[in-house]
Order: sequence, then C-alpha cells, then structure tokens
Amino acid sequence: MLMYPQINPVALQLGPIAIHWYGITYLAAFGLFMLLASMRLKHQPYASITGPGAWTRKDVEDMLFLGVMGTVVGGRLGYCLFYKPEFYLPHPLQIFYIWQGGMSFHGGMLGVIASQWWFARSRGKPFWQVMDFVAPCVPLGLAAGRVGNFINGELWGRPADPSLPWGMVFPQAGNMPRHPSQIYQFLLEGLLLFVVLWLYARKERKTAQVSAVFLIGYGALRFAAEYFREPDAFLGVLALGMTMGQWLCVPMILFGVLLWVWAETRDPVDASGRDLRKA
Repeated sequence: MLMYPQINPVALQLGPIAIHWYGITYLAAFGLFMLLASMRLKHQPYASITGPGAWTRKDVEDMLFLGVMGTVVGGRLGYCLFYKPEFYLPHPLQIFYIWQGGMSFHGGMLGVIASQWWFARSRGKPFWQVMDFVAPCVPLGLAAGRVGNFINGELWGRPADPSLPWGMVFPQAGNMPRHPSQIYQFLLEGLLLFVVLWLYARKERKTAQVSAVFLIGYGALRFAAEYFREPDAFLGVLALGMTMGQWLCVPMILFGVLLWVWAETRDPVDASGRDLRKA
C-alpha cells in the first residue's frame, strides 16, 4: 500500500496572502478551457459559420467569464441545496460563507448551463450550438479539479483490499488503505471523457448530440466512480445503496439519452445549420 504524501495545500505564502494549490487548479481549469475553446474555433462546423453568427475569440472570453460565474454560484448553491438543505435553509446567510468550503459539480453544471443560456440569448446563437461548443472543453478542467482534491487530501475513497498495490492510507481517514478515488475520477471523468468527447465532436454531429454524450458520459463515469469513493459522512449511503452523487447522476444520464434521441429524430442538420444529407 501507499502513504498519502501529505502535500501542503498552500503552494505559496506571501506574507498574509496564501496561494492554495486548489485555487491554482481552478486557474488551470479555466486556462485549459481557453486553450481548447480557441482550438474549437478552428473546427467544423464553427469555422465555417459566417455573418452575424460567426464565432470569435471574444465569444470564448465571454463564455469563460460567464462560465466561471456560473460554476461558483451554481456549485455553491448546489452543495447547499442538494447536500445540506436542512442546515442552510434555516441559515441562508451562511450560503455566502464560501471560505468554509462546499461545492457541488452538479450544481456547478446547472450554473454553467444557465450562464451559457444567457450568453446564447444575448448573442443570438442557438443554445445547443453553444453547449456543443463548450462540452468537449470541460473535462480537462474537471481533471484539474480532481488534482486539487488529491492535493488537499479530501474526497478519499472507500476502504480497499490491503493487497491492492495502489491502495493508499490517508491519515485523516484512519490507518486503513483506501481507493485513491480522486485519481480514479481524474482518469475517468477527466482524461477518458475528454478523449471520447474530443474525438466524437470532431466529426459532423446533429445539434445537441455532443452535449448529450457529455451528459451520458460524465453521468455514467461518475456513477461508477462513486462505488469507490467514500460517501459524505453527513449523508452516508441513501436509498438503493446509492450515494447522493449517484442519485444526481441518474437524471443526468436519462436526460442525456433523451436529448441524443431527440436530436437524432430531428432534421439532419449539424451545429451550423447545414443539412448533413448534402454534405
């Protein structure tokens, strides 16, 4: 078994100012989005869209700004409402105490969706065209976030067989070896999902299908990873032996499947509006 290396969560101390590794991973996530989105501008069908609906770097910058806001606001609200409503509903002002920690991916995702809906409406772009553009640029940012979880020594896994070569002892969680679930999620929801989405999106797809594959892919991979991740202590395992994370993934997967089928049965057009029958 391995021992957790006890990494100092503070990367740099400048007098009273502490720069945390977790904050750096967030900056890395936003930087990766900017890089990948800039590459997406050169991909089809976005590169061939002309006129008022043409895609520019300014669009990418505005989408990132709104996405950051949606991530923070949605992630915080999602954590408070999905995971601890019995505490935060009677103490609504503590929702703003973000320094105490507590963020939810599913809440952050809803916040990003709302922010991109606003972007699409303000720029006169089709909503699902925007979401198909964004989807392949997200997983590497999620991977960066899991690196931050590992550095912080948080969200560790369930107890593992002592013979598991990569089983890891997290001192905060006792002396037993555990699954390094942060690494599992880094590999699955981050790297694997990125490769699948990036390759899938490079071919002509009907509008909303790239978004649908993101929902299905993330939901399924997160659902699987939750079997190795220690459930939240204040919630434990819920109905049917599933965690809160798994329950939140179920509607995500179902909506993704319905979205893909809906897109498949629509007129055969790609994200630019071009008829695929004439391609």
